[in-house]
Amino acid sequence: MALMAGKTLAAWQQYIHSNSGAVLSLLTHYLQALPEDDNAWIVLASEEQLRTQIEALLPRYRDNPQSVPLFGIPFAVKDNIDVAGWPTSAACPAFTYTAQHDATAVAQLKAAGAVVIGKTNLDQFATGLVGTRSPFGAVPNAFNREYVSGGSSSGSASVVARGLVPFALGTDTAGSGRVPAGFNNIVGLKPTKGWLSATGVVPACRLIDTISVFALTVEDAFVVATLAGGADAQDAYSRTNPASAPAAFAQNPVFAIPDTLEFFGDTQAQDAWQQTLAALRAGGVTLKSIDFTDFYQLAGQLYQGPWVAERTAAVGDMLQHPQWMDPTVHAIVATGLNYSAVETFNAEYLRATLAKRIQRALSEVDALVVPTSPTIHTLEEMKQEPIRFNSQFGTYTNFTNLADLSALALPGAFRKDGLPAGITLIAPAWHDRALAEFGLRWQRQQDLPLGATGQRLTPGEAALPESSHHVRVAVVGAHLRGMPLNAQLTNRHAVFVEATETAPCYRLYALAGTTPAKPGIARATSGAAIAVELWDIPLARFGEFVAEIPAPLGIGSLELADGRWVKGFICEPAALSSATDITEFKGWRNWMARQESQHV
Repeated sequence: MALMAGKTLAAWQQYIHSNSGAVLSLLTHYLQALPEDDNAWIVLASEEQLRTQIEALLPRYRDNPQSVPLFGIPFAVKDNIDVAGWPTSAACPAFTYTAQHDATAVAQLKAAGAVVIGKTNLDQFATGLVGTRSPFGAVPNAFNREYVSGGSSSGSASVVARGLVPFALGTDTAGSGRVPAGFNNIVGLKPTKGWLSATGVVPACRLIDTISVFALTVEDAFVVATLAGGADAQDAYSRTNPASAPAAFAQNPVFAIPDTLEFFGDTQAQDAWQQTLAALRAGGVTLKSIDFTDFYQLAGQLYQGPWVAERTAAVGDMLQHPQWMDPTVHAIVATGLNYSAVETFNAEYLRATLAKRIQRALSEVDALVVPTSPTIHTLEEMKQEPIRFNSQFGTYTNFTNLADLSALALPGAFRKDGLPAGITLIAPAWHDRALAEFGLRWQRQQDLPLGATGQRLTPGEAALPESSHHVRVAVVGAHLRGMPLNAQLTNRHAVFVEATETAPCYRLYALAGTTPAKPGIARATSGAAIAVELWDIPLARFGEFVAEIPAPLGIGSLELADGRWVKGFICEPAALSSATDITEFKGWRNWMARQESQHV
């Protein structure tokens, strides 16, 4: 099974499919081959724990393999997330308990066939962005063991970066799902708060915590999040996707960048950032400098004011036993006792005000791009300045959850010393899919090694799973790009997908007396392949779009040349008797060009 180290989900799926009868034996040998002195793990699965998981899945796999798409694929879970029958420690031995139930996200992934093979190390109680605040030891960077891995999801990021598992769950409050991704050259998906349930997660700050996903590729991270996510009645902060966000950004998006950037004297990080900006521009991105004052101010609120009291509430009675806690973690969490309820309410009012301003600023661009961290430090340096250097790491992450934003950490240009220097894309809530669509393009454009494995993306076009929050619509006439009614799509965040053709069984007509001029399309026993454009429109906006369609047009289903069926414009038969049959032109643009040439 060493040959599977560093492989993506697709490779694992193919391998398991060819060896489905021996999954238990394969994973058992895989676990036995893992290094015994690897402190990225807190606990590894026993053979019995593997058998229990796999035997529950085998009948479903034999009956319908498609129902368990992750069958037999191993994954890791940060040890502040419950796995039934396993200890949960939050990296505090005195706090440890045996979980009675799987966290909802874990249960979803196990139902999809994935197998938990271990629980991973973290900064105690998920308090830190460093990966050093654990009694189980500091997790080193996957590229240079003298440097930090980043935290708090240090173990999860490390085992993915080294290819020991194709994906792992972490959590993210201040950046714990992004900083370790940036430091280890992997993808860190920080989903919109409420998409993935927090049931079964030891809270750090319950109001803003979210489970995060680490993977070698954007495609894998988004697939895992889609399978793990969904509304959960047990989680008071779970939310249903409003299906109003775009499916993707424009082909040439506009990204905001901070007008002032602080790298704390780290010229290598600054140089890597400049290389990344050049690569973004080369890929067609327009960069727009924006005032970053509100972002910096909100980032400072997470630890420099009453918000830290949320961590105090989460730790509870453990705070009375400092001997059981990491000294730095205890010192940080104890400061929450210094704030009054009045100060806390005032902090919330300030948070809401700053968040509104930030959301307004981001509404004018497709996304914000920032360095995932402005610098990195060695393990020895962290011992000297554990709080100050940790604060530096959170410069471009701390504000994200407080402002209710989605984020995706991506590999970026490497520093001259060989360490990774990732970037993070940040957008409004529920723009997760649009971020991931761009992330796919970015990874293909950069063609960087996957994590620390030395492997690269396999040839072929990566794709996200089909969206249930968007409707794919075929337009044939006045809604085409550059045509008079195209704004009815773009104003509703619809995005162009592709130009294609219908099946060769449609007839096209120029309708009489329409302003602007419109065509009608009708299925027939004989006809032609008619040129169409496919657009993805948010489901919540689809009704508005349909309401604007005048008679005799309507929305039905169209068959495409490749056999797909999509929603598309159709026409009442009664209107065709007075229309002009223009099927021979095989598309509205061709017909309109002919009309214009005749009027020249």
